[in-house]
Amino acid sequence: MRVLVVEDEPALQRSLAATLREENYAVDVASDGEEGLFKAENSAYDAIVLDVMIPKIDGWAVLERLRTRKNTPVLMLTARDAVRDRVKGLDGGADDYLTKPFNIEELLARLRSLIRRAAGQANAMLEIGPLTLNTAAREAEISGQKVSLTAREYALLEYLALHRGEVVTRTTLYEHLFDEEDSTLSNLLDVHVSNLRRKLGHEMIVTRRGHGYSIP
Repeated sequence: MRVLVVEDEPALQRSLAATLREENYAVDVASDGEEGLFKAENSAYDAIVLDVMIPKIDGWAVLERLRTRKNTPVLMLTARDAVRDRVKGLDGGADDYLTKPFNIEELLARLRSLIRRAAGQANAMLEIGPLTLNTAAREAEISGQKVSLTAREYALLEYLALHRGEVVTRTTLYEHLFDEEDSTLSNLLDVHVSNLRRKLGHEMIVTRRGHGYSIP
């Protein structure tokens, strides 16, 4: 999953990006509203962490402009705890709201929930035949037996599972699994798919030649 962090405090931006990468997210960052809006409008993100008090264009304006073009889930951060600010954010199109200082585990849980809900999945547990995905623990089981997956394999499997029944193009997978700094060779996607089939069963992921992959 790919997340954009729009935060002007350098230490907090670095900390958030590092934590999200440790949780196997692909992460892009922006230090002001202008840069954040440009990236949000021109790249595919599964969620955006957006601070309210940022330079050039504040978070409210970024959210307002973004909502005219995209419905990417947005978690807003603010140092202001007034009810009217929370109401303003939620009425303006924010999907969730967190007040600084916040607990990082709560932020991660809220992000996971936003991403699941955007895919039409409220439950943290995804069950597809013998496959069970625990999106909170980021673990996979086949018939009750835990399967060891690399971070990239899990991210690929979770994305396909959240979009079960859809044909997901290779381009879409690259957009959602790799950040702008990633120099991973494109043919590694085929390697990850091959590894998942070996671990989960060949029938779990179907190739639609010329189109992409799907979990039926």
